[in-house]
This record gives sequence, C-alpha cells and structure tokens, in this order.
Amino acid sequence: MLDRLHDALRLRTNPAIFFSSAAVIVLFVLGTIFFTDVLDAGVSVASDWLLTNLGWFYILGVTVFLGFLIYIAASRYGRAKLGPDDEPPEHSNGAWFAMLFAAGIGSILMFWGVAEPVSHFGDPPRGSLGIEAGTPAAAVDAMNFTYYHFTLHTWTIFTLPALCFAYFIHKRNLPPRVSSIFQPILGERIHGPIGKFIDVVAIIGTVFGIAVSIGLGTLQINGGLAQVIGIPENALWQLIIIGVVCGLATISVSLGLDKGIKVLSNINIVMAVLLLIFIVVFGPTLFMAKGVFESLGTYIQQLPELALWNDTFANTGWQNTWTVFYWAWTITWSPFVGIFIARISRGRTIRQFVIGVLAVPSAFSILWFGIFGYASFDIELNKGGGLVDRVVKEGDIPGALFAFLDHYPLAGPMSVIAIVLVIIFFVTSVDSAALVVDTMNNGHEDFNPLPQRIFWALAVAVVTATLLVFSGTGGLEALQSTIILVGLPFFIIAYFQIYALMRALREDAGVLPRVRMRRWKKVLPPEEVERRSADDDDFSHEYDEDEEVVTRPQAEEPAPEFRDPYIEVPRHRSKRHGTLASRTGSRSYAEDDSAG
Repeated sequence: MLDRLHDALRLRTNPAIFFSSAAVIVLFVLGTIFFTDVLDAGVSVASDWLLTNLGWFYILGVTVFLGFLIYIAASRYGRAKLGPDDEPPEHSNGAWFAMLFAAGIGSILMFWGVAEPVSHFGDPPRGSLGIEAGTPAAAVDAMNFTYYHFTLHTWTIFTLPALCFAYFIHKRNLPPRVSSIFQPILGERIHGPIGKFIDVVAIIGTVFGIAVSIGLGTLQINGGLAQVIGIPENALWQLIIIGVVCGLATISVSLGLDKGIKVLSNINIVMAVLLLIFIVVFGPTLFMAKGVFESLGTYIQQLPELALWNDTFANTGWQNTWTVFYWAWTITWSPFVGIFIARISRGRTIRQFVIGVLAVPSAFSILWFGIFGYASFDIELNKGGGLVDRVVKEGDIPGALFAFLDHYPLAGPMSVIAIVLVIIFFVTSVDSAALVVDTMNNGHEDFNPLPQRIFWALAVAVVTATLLVFSGTGGLEALQSTIILVGLPFFIIAYFQIYALMRALREDAGVLPRVRMRRWKKVLPPEEVERRSADDDDFSHEYDEDEEVVTRPQAEEPAPEFRDPYIEVPRHRSKRHGTLASRTGSRSYAEDDSAG
C-alpha cells in the first residue's frame, strides 16, 4: 500500500522511511494541538526524571567523544583519506570553513553571543562555591562556561557523526544514511527493518533539533523587530516569522547546494565578521583583546574540571537547564550537520577533518564570545549596565543582542543588520536540513523531485510553530523539555558509532606487524669481562660461556629498515638474481653431467 501511495504522489524515496517519519511528525503536531495539557504534562514529567537521573550521562558522553576524536586523529588512522587516496579536497579551505560555520554554529553565535556571558555573569553557575554575581570572579567563570558550551564540546557532537558519515559514504561508498554507519555491525541488515528504524529515529530527531534552533531564532528575530520597529512579541508575529524564514529556505532549496547554501554561507560569514569588526572598533578594544587571551588561558586550565563537573554537592539544578539542554539539543541535529559536513569534506584526511572541524570553528567561537562577552562586561562594570537586568531578571534572552547594540553608535541600522544576519543563518539551517533529511530518506544524492525537499522544509516549520506557539508551557521551556527527551537515543547511538568506525578502520587498514628491534650484546664491567676471558674453571659454571660479553654497547645486527606499509614498492624486473636455469626452470649443464 505504501508503495502504491508513493508512486501515486510521484515521489522518489524510500516509502517505509518517508511515511513512517512523516506519520510521527503529523501525530506529534496533532497531539500537541488537540491534547496540549496531557502531552505537556507527560513531556515535563519525563524530562524532569531524565534530568535528575541521567544528566551525568549526557555530560560524560560528550567528554568521552572528544577523547575518542583526539585519539583517532593522532593515531595511524589519521592519515586515511575520506575518499579515494589520490583525490584532492573538493572545496577550498575558505569555502569549507564558511559552510561549516553557517550550517553548524552561526545561529548559535548570534543567539547566545551576548546572552550566555551576561546570564552567567549575573547568575553565576557556581555561586554555591562563593562566586558573587557582578564581580570579576563571576566574569571569569562566565567565560569559562561559555567556552565550555560553545567550543570544543559542541563541535565534538558535530564532528563524531560527521566523521562516521564521511568515512562510510566516501570510503565505503554506502548510502548517505545514519544506518550506513552501522554496516560493520549489521551488514546487509542496514537495508532491513533495523536500519530503517535507525533512519526514522535520526530523521525525526533532526527535524526536532532544527525546529528548536528555528524556534530560538524566531524569538530573537521577534525581539529585535519589537525593539527596532515596535511590533509586538506574540504568537501571531512568531508564526509570520517562521513562515517567512521557511519560505526563503524553500527558494534556497530549489537552487541547490552551490547556488543556494554555498552563496548564503559566504554572505553571512562576511556579514558576521564585519559585525565583529564593528564591535572591536567601537568597543573597549584593549579590554577585549586582553580579555580574550586571558579567558582562553583560564578555559584551558579549567577544561578538565568543567568537562566532568556535575554539580554533585550543591545540586542546584543549574546544569540541567544549561549544559544538559545544550548537549541534548546539539546531538539531535548532529545527523543533519554530520551529513552536511561529510558531504563538503570529501578528499580530506581524517586528521585534517578532525582538526579542521574541531579547532577552526572553536577558535572563531572563542574570538566571537570573547569579544561580545568582554564588551558586555564593560557595559555592566563601566557604562551603567542594564544587560543583566534585562537578560537575568526580566528573562529576555532573545533580546540580549539588541539591548547590547543600544550601547553602540548606529544602534538602529546595526540591529537591522543583526536581524538580517539571523534570518540568513536560519534560512541556511532550514534549507540544509531539508536537503540532508531528503537525502537520508532517499539513500542517494542524485536528482530527486523538488516537492520532497520542500515537504521537509515545511515539516520543520510546522514542528517549530507547534513547539513555540501551541505547546502548553512557555515557548523556550517547551523547546527545552522536548529536546532533552529526543536527545537520549542519540547519545546511546553515538557509542555504537564509535565502535563501528573503529571496526571499519581496522578492517580496511589491516593490522600492522609488531615493531622489530635490533638485539644488543650483553655489557659487563671491564674487570668482569677480563675475569671471564681468563677461563677460570672454578667459576665458569656460574655463567654461559657461549654468551659474548663486551665492555661497551654493541649491536648484534643492524637496525631493521622500515618502509611505509601503505606505499607500494615497484618491482624492478631488469635486476635479475640467480642463474639462468633457476630463472627459466630449465636444467643446468651441471645437472645434465651428473645425470649422465
């Protein structure tokens, strides 16, 4: 029946995966609209239980994933190329970074660039340890947690599935689906019910993860427009914003990767850098420059503690609503970002891939949050403040960026530019998600009907509107509660991804032989060597007379000569060895004489 419906709709996808994913999304939307209170209560109870009992699992998981990526990049597997061994990278480094930036974290930078440092400055995460709000100690701790949330650990969540996708898609030429990562474990069953179930879970999680991002962006755009032109912050305008963003995304989807996503990515990376330069020029330049370097040092120093900190003794619940939410949210849309990064990273080695995807965006995030963070601290400490009151006391996190820009020249035009930048970031997120989710459904990257990709863009829009407008709790709380639940299966799947990738690398690279070392003669003091050489029969039975001893280190053989096991050494046929008879298989004259 699904096949007939699939053909009647003129689709070109996998019917079981497509209709199962679509059905779950439709049921969620209808259930949220018509059974708002019941569903809201159930989601709240479940998310509260998970935060209380499994928050530590989320914290530990991301740190374990980071350790694995560092190991795999430093190991011999780091030289493996994601694609044919002689193929150069598909995109230049500049274009590659721009697409990484836009698809992965651009929207996060805009939403949290001011809000995150100010929130922790006005309400310190570790206030139970004696850190007082509004003090230099609070500023230092605020930057530590900001870097912890948005640099290495965030990009670890994107890099792990991206590396797995890149290897299995470009090296083993498997379909661009999450189930392909499990091919070393499942074999051909990746095309069966288990593989389809994995893909359905990944698609649903991706749609919800992107919906949370669009929801946060909608709140920020609404807040910016309210400040610039005075429109109200309400459900109607949020629905309008969602419609406009997703409408623009469908246009970009129809243009494809090179004309749509790539062009928009290059535009918004340029605009983001110009905004950053504006803040540096008109802000406290020296204070920000000193602060960025200093906060980087304290972050590196505090990283081992932050990576495993669980608020065990105080148990304030702060970490559940911040760190755990971030990790659960990020990992739900990691399949989308992972496949997108894998697609644009063909031709790079594993080491280049891990370093590039981890280090380069993290470095830019440190610069971005450092500049916006210290500029915000300067406003609070030296220019009358107001940011903490708006962000912490009033809870206006989406409006933090625009309240910040009010302290700079050309506040109105710069706020408009910021709104445009946020819109472009979210357009690239939606059209990238629609393209990737459609690819996960189809199992290939060849031509597919445009309505399929438009459907997934609309699905993201509908889920966003449902979570933000029609859920029983406040918009932000509904987004957090839902995404924490959706993120759990992705953390479990990630451990299987690590096992599958290691198994595939061992199978494809083979096992290296043990390192062979040359042997050395036994060294004894000169007087003992002289005694043994005198052939004293009274003591000769105490040692091995055949063992050669020396007074200084001497090798028994030359050091072995090693060659790269992955480089084939050509055979030189012109250099012949042995007799003509041994080479041709004929009998020699000596053999004929002996036979005669």
